[in-house]
Parts: sequence; C-alpha cells; structure tokens
Amino acid sequence: MKPKLARESHTIMTEMVLPNDTNTLNNLMGGRLLHFMDIAAAIAAQKHSNRIVVTASVDNVSFSEPIRLGNIVTMKAQVTRAFSSSMEVFIEVWAEDIPAGIRVSTNSAYYTFVAVDQSGRPIEVGPVIAETDDEKERYDSALRRRQLRLVLAGRMKPQEATELRALLLGEGM
Repeated sequence: MKPKLARESHTIMTEMVLPNDTNTLNNLMGGRLLHFMDIAAAIAAQKHSNRIVVTASVDNVSFSEPIRLGNIVTMKAQVTRAFSSSMEVFIEVWAEDIPAGIRVSTNSAYYTFVAVDQSGRPIEVGPVIAETDDEKERYDSALRRRQLRLVLAGRMKPQEATELRALLLGEGM
C-alpha cells in the first residue's frame, strides 16, 4: 500500500448550531456533537485510505465548554497513524460566537476507523507519513493508545501491551 502524508487527510468541517440541535438549555446536544465529529473523522479516514470506513472506537470525549445555539462549530480532523486496516484520527472541536468575537476549544478525541471492502470486510491501508512535530508526536504515541484500547476491549492481554509496559514500568528504556 502506498504511504500518504498525514496532511493529505486533513479535514475541516463547519456547522451552525440550530434550534433542532439543542437541548432545553439551548446548548448543542452531546449526541449531535458526536455525530458531527464522527462524520468529520470518517472523511479524514476516507481521504487517507480511499476506502469506505466504519467507526471502530471513540476514545474519551469530555465536554469542557457548552456550545450554544447560534454558535459555529468547527472540527479539524486528521489521520495520525495507520495500522493494518485501522486508522487513528485525531479531531479537535471549537465553538465560535461570531458576533461576540469569541472562539473556544470545546472538545478533542481520538477515533478509530477500519477500512472495508464492498462486502464489509477489513482491507489493508497504507502507512501515514508524519511531517510536523505535532504529527510526529501523535504518530509516536498512537501505538500506546491502540494497545490501551485493545486491552480495555479485552482483545489484548495487558502483558502483551509492550508500549504500555515500557511507559508505565520503564521497561526497555
């Protein structure tokens, strides 16, 4: 599979918070934000893999700031690393009150997508080439996050998580 630069998957998606998107406090519903984030992250994964992708997991998403009715929500997503058929995507979210000139960071998360063929079976994807310092840091730490996801899902034994052992116990350092 042909490698691609991380920046080739860069995706920016913008939405306006409308009344149908809000809860009774006139804040964007969390589920609606997760929907927006999933779409933006999936587009980034598709750009990298040139394939149909399905969401495999979403890491912790904390809601640090409310996103209000009328705010503009901007999501920036980019693939951080690819494994055999899966890709990790980092996504950042900002809310902007344009008339007030206020823009705040509200969320960030890591999503995992799997590239699939027309029958829905996983298919191999090419590697990611990280260029910037931020891209390199996210690329380097992606294996630890992947191993943690697999251990928490019961798909990897903790003692097999070599990157986590090295981080937590100082092994191999």
